[in-house]
Amino acid sequence: MDKKSKMRELVSRISEIERLQKFRAEHDKLGKYNKAKVHKKQMEFHKCPKRNRWVFGGNRSGKTECGAVEAVWWARGIHPYRENRKDVCGWVVSPTYEVQREVSQSKILSYLRPEWIVDVTMQSGRKSSPEGGVIDYITIKNALGGVSRIGFKSADQGRERFQGASLDFVWFDEEPPQDVYQECLMRVMDRKGEIWGTMTPLKGRTWVFDEIYRNIRANPEVWSITMEWADNPYLDPEEIKLLTNAFDKESVESRRYGRFGEEGGLVYPEFDESVHVVDPFPVPPEWYDNISIDPGLHNPLSCHFYAVDYDGNVYVIAEHYESGKDIDYHAKRIKEIADGLKWHRDAKGRLKCIIDSAASQRTLSSLKSVSDLFYEKDILCDTSVDKDLWSGIAQVKSYLKERPPRIVIFRNCVNMIREIKGYYWGKGDAPIKADDHAMDELRYYLMSKPRPHPVKKEGESIQQKYKNKLIRLGRRR
Repeated sequence: MDKKSKMRELVSRISEIERLQKFRAEHDKLGKYNKAKVHKKQMEFHKCPKRNRWVFGGNRSGKTECGAVEAVWWARGIHPYRENRKDVCGWVVSPTYEVQREVSQSKILSYLRPEWIVDVTMQSGRKSSPEGGVIDYITIKNALGGVSRIGFKSADQGRERFQGASLDFVWFDEEPPQDVYQECLMRVMDRKGEIWGTMTPLKGRTWVFDEIYRNIRANPEVWSITMEWADNPYLDPEEIKLLTNAFDKESVESRRYGRFGEEGGLVYPEFDESVHVVDPFPVPPEWYDNISIDPGLHNPLSCHFYAVDYDGNVYVIAEHYESGKDIDYHAKRIKEIADGLKWHRDAKGRLKCIIDSAASQRTLSSLKSVSDLFYEKDILCDTSVDKDLWSGIAQVKSYLKERPPRIVIFRNCVNMIREIKGYYWGKGDAPIKADDHAMDELRYYLMSKPRPHPVKKEGESIQQKYKNKLIRLGRRR
């Protein structure tokens, strides 16, 4: 072969390589997702280190996309934010096989390159065109040299069909029955695997509302986030407006905002966990303001420590929340938290707090009131709180609705976060009187009209730092 022929052949090969590279780039949906398509809340989901993660999202908010990408990353052994595993085995659980075919199965296939697929085993339909049938499982090349398997399950099969396997992950596409969820928890135990779910809460306040969204057991591995249409930067604002006007108010709550519906509605729909909840940071002692308590013996005693910066922004920085304990126990725990924070005390070394005025009442079973018992433990209780319900709720709402937010809650205050997410109106004009202890003492505190502290020179830099952080949080909305 002469030099010209060799050169033509080389040019032809280079052209073919460039054509293949261009074809792959155009059809590499996973690569595009990594580089451009992922939005902020999807990234929060992917980066979260918890082992039980849930996305409550409206239709077309991007929730299913991030669930499918997560599954492919695991199976391929290419997760950018986790220690990858070889020979991964996972399940995708849909409400029915019909939903599987139309949604989760279709999404998984769209993110898998053909050269990654070793085999497809069908339940029904043709292997040559799996998208038209129902897949049993897909065998996938793992980038670490192994072979992974993604199996597909229908939740309506019942709990028995979910027994026996040992898995690295389970993805719930839409809400599963509670017994299926519990069985899948057992499936990932051996391998220390993970669970994630993506769903639109159309069924109202089911078991998911308490167990996952509110996390009533305060499981440190449970994490959730809500996504709405506006979080997806690829939805046209005019289309969002059109769709919002097309649905009734209750449907908009679930289908747009991913919120759990209830006849009375949320008391504080202004609360947005991605805006109002922040990771703890060192708070200057000059910001320390007051302690608020809603007392309880058999019921939980709720106590939170509040700080106020130089601009009047409120920070809920520490929490004591426990039931079935006596005043001696509660006083000890409150003082331990105060000592850890180096909280201010009076000249006699006593803590001061505000407390429900009912704490000043004596009962037939005791000659001393709750405030008397706290006083004996060097905690001085101011019982002159403003308990007007409507004014208090309006005050909390005014703090929540502003952007940048005027109140933020440290992530370690898990019970306050749980309560505010589950605080609903009941029949009539009052919230449901249950599981509301932190909500009561939050009102007491904000109704005390906290004031900004005088600016001290040494605190100016940290104040500006966290003021900028609040501004960034406010811009998320």
